[in-house]
Amino acid sequence: MTRRFTALALRALTARGASVLVIALAGDAPGAAADGTITGTVDVRRSLLVTESRPSSAGLGAAPRRPIEFRPAVVYLEKAPGGAFELPEGGRASMDQRDQVFVPHVLAITVGTTVDFPNNDLTFHNVFSLSKTKSFDLGRYSRGKSKSVRFDRPGVVQVFCDIHSHMRAYILVFAHRYFAVTDRAGAYSIGGVPPGTYTLAVWHEGEVRDTRTVTVSDAGATIDASFVIR
Repeated sequence: MTRRFTALALRALTARGASVLVIALAGDAPGAAADGTITGTVDVRRSLLVTESRPSSAGLGAAPRRPIEFRPAVVYLEKAPGGAFELPEGGRASMDQRDQVFVPHVLAITVGTTVDFPNNDLTFHNVFSLSKTKSFDLGRYSRGKSKSVRFDRPGVVQVFCDIHSHMRAYILVFAHRYFAVTDRAGAYSIGGVPPGTYTLAVWHEGEVRDTRTVTVSDAGATIDASFVIR
């Protein structure tokens, strides 16, 4: 991580009295159609990395070139509206290990979610994190095996492989459901937002890049909020 979250950004991932939450985007919430939607694009004007496989015993049999890593942004409300925590038990998500790359590179979940880490490579992997939000070490395991971790605190978790130093990914754990991960076109949509004024933040590759105040004027309103990240 290039820089830790600012105090302002950390408040977005922490909420007093937050209950265990389900993995979901805001648009999936009950009654979301009655509220507003914040939508837009995040134009990330930073070069994606194309990395070469490094010769090592662990890398024997690997493809000569790893694919370009898709590195999306995460857009979220810094403070959740009232009622944001009235959600059922957390669900499951997955972060694959494929071609010596974590897929997805960025995973956004809610507190209480269990993440599976399947290994679909020919080589062994050892997934671990030293992050304060969640520290774990899954040990070495081979192709076809999978291990899991439950994330019970909000914050940012950076994930690595102890065998392949070039492998890294992020898991953002939120204490509310008002967030979205951008797609390959940079688009995002956060639905089910009650009328009100909010601070919208954009996170990319380890830090908050921009914030903006947005107002959802009434139920059913669609607010456009686009960003350019340099």
